[in-house]
Amino acid sequence: MKKISIFILTLFVSLHVVAKDRLEIFEDYELSKEVLSVTTVKVDPNMEDVYLAGLTNSWIKAVKLQKELGYIQDWNIWSSELPQSGDFNLVLTVTFASAEDLEPNKDKYEAFMKKWGEENQKISQETSAKYPEVRELTGEYRLRKLIFKS
Repeated sequence: MKKISIFILTLFVSLHVVAKDRLEIFEDYELSKEVLSVTTVKVDPNMEDVYLAGLTNSWIKAVKLQKELGYIQDWNIWSSELPQSGDFNLVLTVTFASAEDLEPNKDKYEAFMKKWGEENQKISQETSAKYPEVRELTGEYRLRKLIFKS
């Protein structure tokens, strides 16, 4: 009888140790509310500094203003240490508090454009028109962090 009891106890304990063959959302993990917008870019050899100079007058200026206005949480530019290693060598990211911040919003747009001004709009358009000469966009992604439960 003692051997049977030990066997049954061992069986119950081992059932909890066996890994699941699939996880279930909301039971085993959740998705963050935060959304990361990612753009991958392949910048031509020796053109990264030229492209970054252009971004300072366009994209960087715009995301700084969006952050100041509270429309985004953060932004970053990531550069590969191995620039010739694959389909992209630069990554632009923008972090939004939630997907709601990605929805069209006339009031936010008008407030941004008022602060952005015609001069910035003109400079940005002229600068970005030259981008195809030095880079290729290779992908755009919308990511959410997976939060695993213990």
